[in-house]
Order: sequence, then C-alpha cells, then structure tokens
Amino acid sequence: MPDPVMISASGLSLHVSVSENAVVVQCRGPLTAECSDFLKREVKSRIRGKGRMVLDLSDVTRMDSAGLGAIVGLYASARGRSCDFDLINLNKQIRDLLAISNLLSIFETGGRQGIRIP
Repeated sequence: MPDPVMISASGLSLHVSVSENAVVVQCRGPLTAECSDFLKREVKSRIRGKGRMVLDLSDVTRMDSAGLGAIVGLYASARGRSCDFDLINLNKQIRDLLAISNLLSIFETGGRQGIRIP
C-alpha cells in the first residue's frame, strides 16, 4: 500500500490514502467556490474503475453550493466508471445542505458519523 499523500490549495487540504479496496480522501478546511475545482481535479484523477472512492468530510468546516456541485460531479464521474462513491462523517451543516437539495438519500448510509471504511 503506497504512503498517504497530503495536498492543499485555497485553504482545503486533502489527505489521500490508497488501498486495495478503496481510495480514501480526508478533506480538511472549507469546501467552497475557491477550492471546488481543486477538489474535483485531485479526486477525479484518482477514481478507479470498479473500485471505491470515499470522501471523509469530518474536518470540513463549511460547504457552499460550489462544494456541493463538486461532490455531485465527482459522484457522477465515479458512477460512470463503475466506481462506488461514498461520503462519510457529515456534519450537521453538510447534512442540512444535502437535505435541502434533496441529495441526502444518495449519501445517507455513509454519511452517518462513525461509519468504518475498509
């Protein structure tokens, strides 16, 4: 298993861990318009066909509509490559944003606090 990689831009840091079963990206900081392109670029380049992509949002301090759009775009890209896409450790603000936009049911299972990843 390769060593984890830490990358950052515009206040958002990504800690990327790759295993046989999944690519796990732990996000830290704001997920807003200033960094949504960075998130899309970095995560999309790591989506593997027939694999699993997990975004851990436990350390995301806030998310706006651009961040939400980035996550939805990544979900679509992953599903297009037959890759499972999960969000885990959603805080109340992110859960509320997903609920308002009628997207919570897509990410509900993994979004509960404390879900274990492979």
